[in-house]
Amino acid sequence: MAEPQPVTAPSTMRAVSQGRAGAPDVLKVVETRRPEPGRGEILVRVQAAGVNPADWKTRARGMFATGATPPFTLGFDVAGIVESVGPGVTIFHSGDAVFGMPRFPYPAGAYAEFVTAPARHFAPRPRGLDAVQAGALPLAGLTAWQALVDTAQVRAGQRVLVHAAAGGVGHLAVQIAKARGAHVIATASAAKHDLLRTLGADELIDYRTQDVADTVQDIDVVLDGIGGPNWTRSLRTLRTGGILISLVPPDDTFPVQQAEEAGVRAVFMLVEPDQQGLREIGALIEEGRLRVLVDTVFRLEQAAQAHALGETGRTTGKIVLTVGA
Repeated sequence: MAEPQPVTAPSTMRAVSQGRAGAPDVLKVVETRRPEPGRGEILVRVQAAGVNPADWKTRARGMFATGATPPFTLGFDVAGIVESVGPGVTIFHSGDAVFGMPRFPYPAGAYAEFVTAPARHFAPRPRGLDAVQAGALPLAGLTAWQALVDTAQVRAGQRVLVHAAAGGVGHLAVQIAKARGAHVIATASAAKHDLLRTLGADELIDYRTQDVADTVQDIDVVLDGIGGPNWTRSLRTLRTGGILISLVPPDDTFPVQQAEEAGVRAVFMLVEPDQQGLREIGALIEEGRLRVLVDTVFRLEQAAQAHALGETGRTTGKIVLTVGA
């Protein structure tokens, strides 16, 4: 009787790669080397990867591809199963379901069958959250959490204005602000107002027909993912001591001086990997106080279609790529 042969892991995997910056069609599925976890790292078999504005901006302009030169693999959001752990890892084991936003602002390479990253850039997947929802959550959820909780320290009774409230970050920010006891004002097209009310928005503004600066006042915190002229309009809504948090990198028009003269603050915030933040967000999920909206799900090989849809700016919630079975 023949001796059983040891099972060896495949040495390659499928991934979406781009050889140059450009339109969505630069994204191609390739066969590439499967990574191995180093010290303090885990190898994650990817089940789902969120698609974010940072992804298509990196694809088109290399915006977040810090230190990377083509060809490289996009993707910052990861949800999957721990395949193996590197030396020194004690908090995860093979078979654990995890989610995270590892290495940001460096690409995690999430558009692939496997990724490696520091173990503490991940957290256990919340109970009741499937892989697609978990893949949609890390970058957008951490952005909203770090802006509202860590930066603005939102507390009960404050008035919080969330721009683009039906988007990936916005719909989570509405719920996080509400969970903190804030009065939430949200901007979105009228067609999305009913949905935002179900998420906890107290007041709705149709940005197409209403000027936010003429509609609301005495705001404590503005979360702005739009930028440009919206910065100045948002400043006019703030009460003395309030804060405008921009998720858009500032340019020469960013109104820091205007804010100081008005007795408020204007800051730019860039999200960072944060296991504790992921755990806090996961707790809200498990308590039923936060839910993730997924607009459209694509397969890995449809990454170009996912980017094309995202760039329309017409989605509600998140776009997600599924990887594997």
